[in-house]
Amino acid sequence: MLIVRWPTGQGASLFLTYTFSAFLPSRLNRPLTLSEKIVYGHLDDPVGQDIARGHTYLRLRPDRVAMQDATAQMAMLQFISSGLPCVAVPSTIHCDHLIEAQIGGAKDLARAKDINAEVYNFLASAGAKYGVGFWKPGSGIIHQIILENYAYPGVLLIGTDSHTPNGGGLGSICIGVGGADAVDVMAGIPWELKCPKVIGVKLTGKLSGWTSPKDVILKVAGILTVKGGTGAIVEYHGPGVDSISCTGMATICNMGAEIGATTSVFPYNHRMKTYLEKTGRGDIASLADHYADLLVPDPGCEYDSIVEINLDELKPHINGPFTPDLAHPMADIGATAAKNGWPLEVKVGLIGSCTNSSYEDMGRSASVAKQALDKGLKCKAAFTITPGSEQIRATIERDGYSKILGDVGGMVLANACGPCIGQWDRRDVKKGEKNTIVTSYNRNFTARNDANPATHAFVASPEIVTALAIAGTLDFNPEVDYLTAANGEKFKLEPPSADELPKLDFDPGQDTYQHPPAEGGSKLRVDVSPTSTRLQLLEPFDKWAGGDLEDLQVLIKVKGKCTTDHISAAGPWLKFRGHLDNISNNMLIGAVNIENDGINKIKNQLTGEYGGVPDVARHYKANGLSWVVVGDDNYGEGSSREHAALEPRHLGGRCIIVKSFARIHETNLKKQGMLPLTFQIPADYDKIRPDDKISIKGLANFTPGKPLSAVVKHSDGSKDDFQLNHTFNETQIEWFQAGSALNRMKELQ
Repeated sequence: MLIVRWPTGQGASLFLTYTFSAFLPSRLNRPLTLSEKIVYGHLDDPVGQDIARGHTYLRLRPDRVAMQDATAQMAMLQFISSGLPCVAVPSTIHCDHLIEAQIGGAKDLARAKDINAEVYNFLASAGAKYGVGFWKPGSGIIHQIILENYAYPGVLLIGTDSHTPNGGGLGSICIGVGGADAVDVMAGIPWELKCPKVIGVKLTGKLSGWTSPKDVILKVAGILTVKGGTGAIVEYHGPGVDSISCTGMATICNMGAEIGATTSVFPYNHRMKTYLEKTGRGDIASLADHYADLLVPDPGCEYDSIVEINLDELKPHINGPFTPDLAHPMADIGATAAKNGWPLEVKVGLIGSCTNSSYEDMGRSASVAKQALDKGLKCKAAFTITPGSEQIRATIERDGYSKILGDVGGMVLANACGPCIGQWDRRDVKKGEKNTIVTSYNRNFTARNDANPATHAFVASPEIVTALAIAGTLDFNPEVDYLTAANGEKFKLEPPSADELPKLDFDPGQDTYQHPPAEGGSKLRVDVSPTSTRLQLLEPFDKWAGGDLEDLQVLIKVKGKCTTDHISAAGPWLKFRGHLDNISNNMLIGAVNIENDGINKIKNQLTGEYGGVPDVARHYKANGLSWVVVGDDNYGEGSSREHAALEPRHLGGRCIIVKSFARIHETNLKKQGMLPLTFQIPADYDKIRPDDKISIKGLANFTPGKPLSAVVKHSDGSKDDFQLNHTFNETQIEWFQAGSALNRMKELQ
């Protein structure tokens, strides 16, 4: 069984699925969904594990860990703190987040290598010492690299990025987590996941015309909203699946993060087989073929809920602004924008990112661009292209797509995340200037892409984005509207067409991978300068003192949406992701204070003066005053960044009380010794005032399933009390008592 639990080769997880799936149906006495087969197939104790969807916590043995460079810094710093000599499972670091889009791919990459040399050297040396593979800057976006190299049907992979579910396009269960979760798996500790519910999305019909895989998830986001998938795996099935390419399925799974889903997955089919063969993994494809019946849902399996979409009827969509679940058919967006006062002029069109940067995506966009060029047109809007990987960049350059996209007015950026995560040195508009951009990205929160809260960002397929960049206006619908050629002739764009995969083999481009040394890294050193502003070794958080948390000062009562971008902004702050004290200077600077509707402006209850959220928190900590944050629904949605949990803990926070949490953020808070609690009655949120003090009672008898209570002291001498729910299990309570999951790991060594 140890071989099954600790796969080292890429075919091992299929064997694991086969072994456990043969046992589980008889134990559960029912047909299994595909996601259940894979997840339960990785149980640490398949015989003794209690399995109840949406209720029990599963202890799992993932096959692999992947980390992007912004989150890998803190993950590796935590792993170093663990004192372990080497990772226990195959793990990789991917340098994709620290490259700012400015003037073009090659120059931007060179600049990033210079500016981030200290961080890149740390990650490369830490990888070499602890047995972690290192994908150098310029190699591409983590999720595209995983799809090309590490994802395969039946694997269970965790990644320190919320869009890790991209791998579901290859029949994988790939789940986004915080760095502390990654440390657990790298340390060989079973990883905990609340047993997911399973939402089935039945696809019928066939994609055609301007409708693309992106439109499937844009439609699903409109149906389920940003929290409709919380605590669930979304499993696509039905006859419509076969009309979607493997990379198209990955697009759909990738953006499943925007509905709060634990992950998304597609059943194994011939499109996956072809992709595996084209990416040099024919042996995996043969093995998957042999066990194909195990890599699809069982007939008669039951889903917790079902969404049905007829692809014959699905029309191109565009979602936004400011939230990825505000869905509009392209036919309606012009009138809706005019009604709401959204700017119709498209300033910039941006294609690529981890969601839509495949060979097929680039080909369909080039198909649209070629039609415009043939009529003497170029883009009216600025236009950027982000290849997903070095392999994609080299291949689209060889096959002429890059030239077409460049000729129509596009600029090819580095193989990196770039503007999708706010790494964009945008200069065409001033901050505060109202404007519209359209992207093929996944997320469009306020100020996410360019740090301008007045930018209206819309998300669509890359071919729709290309068409809108050419037309220069949001109300252009390529299915029915006409463009004017250079000679004055009116013409319509034909629906795009492109090869799913290159006719020739992929061009791998430059070799950008550093394998861990075969002899091990025990003799290697990883140095962190005590004067560095980019990196900082971690100090353990203090343990629970043993009593209730008394008189916690309300730091801020947050109004409305509060994503991890609001809690710990990216963009220019990414440079501090390896330095906890410096990155903490961005804590909650994007959150709206209900007291004054201000951003980063709260009252210091000790001085009576107003200041920035991090500054007031530091003042409270320096004066021995612990504090609490009060928030709204789906608090912490968005990125998996654990800095949004580390920063409150570092600056003296003890508790976050909200109406509901996003999954990853709630887990990250638990890992760092914080108390994430929810109002038993959501309306109790309204009882709390910005200057209140809150005591959390019942911690001496802190047990799973038993609510805690809150006593709220108002400044006028009155009090309120109410119940607070939590989702802690026994192991997680031990994390809280030890001060953090990492502290508890050390206690058990």
